[in-house]
Amino acid sequence: MPFDARALTALDFPRIREALAERSSTSLGAERARALSPSGDGGRIARELDEVEDALFGVSLSLGGIQDIRELHARTQDGRVLSGQELLTAAYSLDGAMTVKRAIHANSRGPLREVALGLGEHSELIRRVLSALDRDGGVRDDASHRLRDLRKRIEPLRGRIREKLAATLEKWADILQENIVTIRRDRYVLPVQASRVGQVQGIIVDASATGQTYFVEPAAVTQLNNELTRLILDEEAEVRRILIELSGLLAADADVPMTLNTIGELDLIAARARLARDWRLNRPEPVTDGSYDLREARHPLIDNPVPNDIRLGDTKLLLITGPNMGGKTATLKTLGLAVLMHQCGLYVAAASAKLPVVSDVLVDIGDEQSIEASLSTFASHLMHLRYVLKHASPDTLVLVDELGSGTDPNEGAALSQSIIEALLAQDARGIVTSHLSPLKLFALETPGLKNASMGFDLETLAPTYALQVGQPGRSYALAIAGRMGLPEDVLERATSLLGEDAGIMERMLEGLEREREGLAAQLEATASARREAEAELGRVRQERETLDTRRNEMLAEASQKAESLYADAIERVRTLRARAQEDSARPRVMQELRELRVAAQKSRPAPAVREERGDPIRVGNMVDVPAYNAGGQVLELRGDDLVVQLGVMKVGVKRRDVRLRPEPKVTAPKQKSRGLRTAFAGTTPSNFASELQLRGLGVEEAVEELRTAILEASALKETPLRVVHGKGQGVLRRLLREYLKNDKKVESFHDAEPNQGGHGVTVVNIRV
Repeated sequence: MPFDARALTALDFPRIREALAERSSTSLGAERARALSPSGDGGRIARELDEVEDALFGVSLSLGGIQDIRELHARTQDGRVLSGQELLTAAYSLDGAMTVKRAIHANSRGPLREVALGLGEHSELIRRVLSALDRDGGVRDDASHRLRDLRKRIEPLRGRIREKLAATLEKWADILQENIVTIRRDRYVLPVQASRVGQVQGIIVDASATGQTYFVEPAAVTQLNNELTRLILDEEAEVRRILIELSGLLAADADVPMTLNTIGELDLIAARARLARDWRLNRPEPVTDGSYDLREARHPLIDNPVPNDIRLGDTKLLLITGPNMGGKTATLKTLGLAVLMHQCGLYVAAASAKLPVVSDVLVDIGDEQSIEASLSTFASHLMHLRYVLKHASPDTLVLVDELGSGTDPNEGAALSQSIIEALLAQDARGIVTSHLSPLKLFALETPGLKNASMGFDLETLAPTYALQVGQPGRSYALAIAGRMGLPEDVLERATSLLGEDAGIMERMLEGLEREREGLAAQLEATASARREAEAELGRVRQERETLDTRRNEMLAEASQKAESLYADAIERVRTLRARAQEDSARPRVMQELRELRVAAQKSRPAPAVREERGDPIRVGNMVDVPAYNAGGQVLELRGDDLVVQLGVMKVGVKRRDVRLRPEPKVTAPKQKSRGLRTAFAGTTPSNFASELQLRGLGVEEAVEELRTAILEASALKETPLRVVHGKGQGVLRRLLREYLKNDKKVESFHDAEPNQGGHGVTVVNIRV
């Protein structure tokens, strides 16, 4: 069911349509914009909003230059032949549509790709037209072989005719009106004086308007002119044949109507996006519970409007009261336009908006007094209200302006209350504005109906246009009259005539307003304190980030320095190792080498322990499993799960259910020195470390450390050497042993005793 057209007009929706049309690039889009109407299909609305979003953030639609060629296409289907310029217009427009299609497919992955599927394939038609016609719409020489041949013959023939006529000019010089060659009726002629035309041999083709000159075709060129005329007629026939062929191609292109329809649709989408960008609109969010929630909503057609929050849910009807020119009608229209724009696939004028999909917007807005129909203002309102009451339902929006106006206030208030009760019973939602004081009391006592007012500044006697929900509006009539300088006795008399009830109402409203202002001041103070606290929190966070940054810089600096020291020590080790090849210097060098290596290892930064999920458990570690009252070796890691060998049984347990068993401290057995003092009598006793720790090192680094230690042990006649590499997955152990097999200074090697490291330690016997 279409929306009530009178409601669209009352809410100024035609101005929205016109704003869209102005932002269209083609007449096809402008036509659609001016015919735009709200839809009640939620799926269609969501799809149209998606299309606008794609046009805003996905692909920029450029449709300029595309013409409405529906009339040209229709003429060709009626068998009419288009001119070259008309055919060019059609070809350029279809070529523009093809360009848009390529741009969408290249830049959009959203709903515009689906819309672009409606753009047909016109490549062959475009190619044929553009290859046959020049930029002015003329048929090119190479449009056909026959046309090329005809035009090649015409130009030389024209030259021959002009040559013969040039020779005739000299013979007829005394009888010519002017010494020129001209063309009349597509034939080359000479201008002869009328009084002497009988003296020449030729055919009179034409005469001047004065009758003083006859244009004569000399007999010498008659045959040539005849040949030229025949060629020109053949040329014209060939040109027409080509235009007929091209017009037929356009008529036969069945995709043209679909393409033009799609161009109009795309242009409307682009206009929607431009309107959203120009007016700073935002995408509304649909809801299914019939509620309305607009934050910072504003009237899109008012310059510098005051934004307001509008909510309808448990509050079905909002009763806005207060003085004229305070913005009541503008607020009512703000909600109505938001609903209409949403259901036309448009973004809305609000910071955020949650809106239902309604079946209609029912309005009674404005003074539509009709003298011709003998209708008063009140009667006109009643006609509209009758329509509203007949169609009001939970899925309609009701907007009634100045309810109860145009008649006696008491009767108007009673009728208005009855109408509001009927609307509440029909579960309708909307906004009602009024001046009637009894309705304010009614709103205080009626569920689903809430008072609201528009702000008013008594100091300046100007409205603030700010919506104040929960606060009934005052008329301010007496206050404004006092500010305007009416006599005091007149104002006092007016106050007494209001009656006790009216005085109580005004005092109650005045008290409520003072209370609201006090609460507003408290809220502002609270908000100010909160802003200060947030600013202080921001400063603290900034200081913490600065400290963290400095700490990280210091750690990085220290790490870099340690790495540098370590690298220097390694370089010195290499130098000393080279000197150690000299037998005389070997004992002293090897001792210094050992000391340097120990110092380098101490200065080197500790390798980062790579942990999984915060714990150091690795394959091969020994763990205790309290649930089984047993312990065993970790065989597999599976995220948070472990596979542990408990005796002959493999069990799966969680990481949190096991405890890592510390590796046993390895005590080096006492070894007897094999002739150390004999070999190096008189030298400083050796402090050789017989245990080499390689856990945590990379393979290359571990092998280098092992090679150095073996060299030292061999030079110092120390054996055995204990190499602690850990168990893990056995990779490091295997690679170290591969090296040991090939080192000639190694006599043998084997695993340590179970109680001294087992597979985690390799005992290396050095040749001495």
